[in-house]
Amino acid sequence: MTADRYLATGPRVGIRHFTPDDCAEFTARARESAALHHPWLQPPADDDTYAGYTAKLREPLREGFLFCERDGGGIAGYLTINNIVHGAFRCGAIGYGGFAHTAGRGLMGEGLRLVLRYAFDVLGLHRLEANIQPGNERSLALVSRAGFRLEGFSPDFLFIDGAWRDHERWAITSEMLPEDETP
Repeated sequence: MTADRYLATGPRVGIRHFTPDDCAEFTARARESAALHHPWLQPPADDDTYAGYTAKLREPLREGFLFCERDGGGIAGYLTINNIVHGAFRCGAIGYGGFAHTAGRGLMGEGLRLVLRYAFDVLGLHRLEANIQPGNERSLALVSRAGFRLEGFSPDFLFIDGAWRDHERWAITSEMLPEDETP
């Protein structure tokens, strides 16, 4: 992956949009990471599901980003911004996942900070929300380290893994991200 294809870079991570060419690597990483993701999320693990997922990311009120290791360009994780509202609200809801082969190396945190800066500076958003199941300790730690604040609790919020799941609502605004924030 050449650096010019990245939307933003940090010391170890570059962020870029999904492409059709990423299907084989992304779905293989999703299958390898199934135990890490269960029961929190189910990223696309086959060609058809990936095609449908990336088609949705081309809708006007969504953005999708891959977190790629700058050393080799392999996909370390991903983040989507959904339900983007412009105008006075300028908000979106994020969903994300890391892959098992890079777990525990801080690449998700670096990628998240790059996307936050991109969302606030380039996309013109003011606020991003993350809804996280209370038992998902790794995800809660990720947003907490990135500067999100806990704003509330939503019972029976999303239907995941066969049941309605409670979620904590975390958010960050552009003012909460330091100007000199670097990944």
